[in-house]
Amino acid sequence: MERLRRRVRELRSDGYAVYLAMRDPRVPWFAKALLAAVALYAVSPIDLIPDFIPVLGLLDDLVIIPLGIALAARLIPRDIMEEHRRSARELFVSRARARGCDGGTDGGQG
Repeated sequence: MERLRRRVRELRSDGYAVYLAMRDPRVPWFAKALLAAVALYAVSPIDLIPDFIPVLGLLDDLVIIPLGIALAARLIPRDIMEEHRRSARELFVSRARARGCDGGTDGGQG
């Protein structure tokens, strides 16, 4: 269960890092195009599998969107992505400290 919580925190942080990277002019256009497509899919009323189909209808969103973000993160040059991951971690740590909790981070390690 702890592993799942850690992975959810990483995905949240990576999601924000990808958002920051998308605004970075050093990121290749094809990574930005993929991120735009994933964002459009997320808000689009059209799904590959309609949501009214039990389990599978929602499962496609839970699979396609994180996979699209992960693929886009791999298309972004490693040094740029790490720079934005650090920025995202710093933001989440500072917000957690402002709320008076540790935010479940490992202190920027890992």
